Amino acid sequence: MTAFTKRSMEGEVVLLTGATRGIGRRAAQEIATTGATLIVVGRSDERTAKLVAELHAVPGAGSIHGEICNLMLQSEVRNLADRVRTKHRRLDVLINNAGAIFSQREITSEGFERTWALNHNAYFLLTTLLQDLLVGRSVARVVNTASDAHQTGRMYWDDLQFSKHQPLWGWRSYSQSKLANVLFTRQLAHCLKGSKVTANAVHPGFVNTGFSHNNGLLASAMMVLTRPVQRQDTKGAETVVWAAVSEEAEGVTGEYLYDCKPKEPSKRAKDMAAAAKLWDLSEDMTATRGDWDCH
Repeated sequence: MTAFTKRSMEGEVVLLTGATRGIGRRAAQEIATTGATLIVVGRSDERTAKLVAELHAVPGAGSIHGEICNLMLQSEVRNLADRVRTKHRRLDVLINNAGAIFSQREITSEGFERTWALNHNAYFLLTTLLQDLLVGRSVARVVNTASDAHQTGRMYWDDLQFSKHQPLWGWRSYSQSKLANVLFTRQLAHCLKGSKVTANAVHPGFVNTGFSHNNGLLASAMMVLTRPVQRQDTKGAETVVWAAVSEEAEGVTGEYLYDCKPKEPSKRAKDMAAAAKLWDLSEDMTATRGDWDCH
């Protein structure tokens, strides 16, 4: 484990999506020890309630709150943001961690391919809706869970929803979404320049986080075969926690992080023209045009 110093977060508010399993659950357990008011977001009432009960028992834990949200749906993301704003009125750390890979292409009720809806649109929209709470703080952080899957990703600008291209058991759509996470983070850091808000993307490593549970026998078999090289979720969560609450991460922004330090992302992930294009498209897809001033 990498040694670092967790800040005391008493009186500060942290929001963590994808909190009930794997990396998110481990990150929640570590962040709870800082004394922060911690908002954990999950899809399941049962799993979220169980996690909240567990976190209340963590030594040094502050106030713990559970929120239920299907982040694939923008209507639910908007409702979540409204609840956070009403109940807490401040936000010091936002961790966009929820994500998934789906072997079968499906469209949400709002018309988006579900990998894109969950892994990118939710990140962009929730961050946008809560930006004033973040920027209003003296210091704040945004942490986006990405992946080295972005290394093989490309942006299918003419087909982001994969209506024409073969998704290859979900890999193409997943790797595209992870590339989008890194591009979004870099453009977000640019937009936040001059503020005291930092934005970083994190590669947690190859962690079995339950992605294969609903993706058939082939996905399950692959996870079994690759088990010797998989990381424990504790190690996978480490850099997320480092970026969110460590003293050492203060002032670090616009980076792609792995093992608690910057790592070189792919060439495509460093294309700021692509980052700006993605941002522009994301504003249209989330009906948030004009909410940011990135000039």
